[in-house]
Amino acid sequence: MDELSMLRMAAQRLVGPPAASPVEAVRLLTAVQGQELPGALLSVALRSGSTRAQVTAALDDGSVVRSWPMRGTLHLTAADDLPWLLDLLAERAVRGAEKRRAVVGLTGADVERAREVAVAALTGGGAMSRAELLAVLDAGGVPTAGQRGYHLLWWLSQTGSLVMGPTRDGDQLFVLLDEWAPAPRRLDREEALGELALRYFSGHGPATVADLVRWAGTTVGDVRAGLALARPHLETLTVDGTEHLMDPGTPQRLAAARAEAEGVHLLPGFDELVLGYADRSCTVPAEHAARIVPGGNGVFRPTVVSAGRAVATWRTGRGKGRPVEVEPFGELTPAEAAAVDVRYAALP
Repeated sequence: MDELSMLRMAAQRLVGPPAASPVEAVRLLTAVQGQELPGALLSVALRSGSTRAQVTAALDDGSVVRSWPMRGTLHLTAADDLPWLLDLLAERAVRGAEKRRAVVGLTGADVERAREVAVAALTGGGAMSRAELLAVLDAGGVPTAGQRGYHLLWWLSQTGSLVMGPTRDGDQLFVLLDEWAPAPRRLDREEALGELALRYFSGHGPATVADLVRWAGTTVGDVRAGLALARPHLETLTVDGTEHLMDPGTPQRLAAARAEAEGVHLLPGFDELVLGYADRSCTVPAEHAARIVPGGNGVFRPTVVSAGRAVATWRTGRGKGRPVEVEPFGELTPAEAAAVDVRYAALP
């Protein structure tokens, strides 16, 4: 099982030659978990040989954006990929929005008024923080108190009006998607399903149909339809009787970087190596899963991975002690403990 995890590390460019740039690292993975922006920046930096500042620059120049392309969850995507991902995957996520709207106290008229106000305020290159945009919506007669504001921004983003793009003082600003991504890719449904399958299995594989169903929040039927187009470009690997798919070059990438893969790595919370699969047990043993998501609260802690297996969680040190604090699942070897300090000091 450690081998499966290390193959995934090679596919994701956590080991071996990195992606050529932040946008290429994001494009390779198709979408990068973005619930916690600082962690997402680190995830991309680790895969692209970049600094977090350089990843932020990709947000500022419009090559990378942040939105809710699938599962109603924030992700980073390449700007030109976001429109076709929304077209393909957002419908399932927004299906229950009307019910949620009633719970938070909004009407369909409120939502459409919010779109009119936001588009008018941002047209012509405008960019606003969440607080600024909510103030504009309030002034335009749209109620935003409580959960209403979040719901409106989520809805307007998932339906293709808004996107989070450039940054200001560490805050990400909302812009109009049509202005910020002026050259979007547009794929018909069949082509998009094939593209999704090929990109996911190439950037995450070895992975299963169930992994892609969970990751994209789509159906088994849609994944199988996409896989019918993508399969000729993929290699299969059977693990415990289950078919896994991957890029044919992934085993060679791991072979060339095996020593690095067998070493220690520090990953941020919500990293794709952990969250990118329905079955993550090859990386996170089931008996330790609750250590990474304490209380099942949905907040994934940063992990220490050794030879493809999560062996501890970590955080920046507090007070005058070590710069990094580790909570091991068992006992770290002296070499692993020393490597944690080295890896922490080298984080981009």
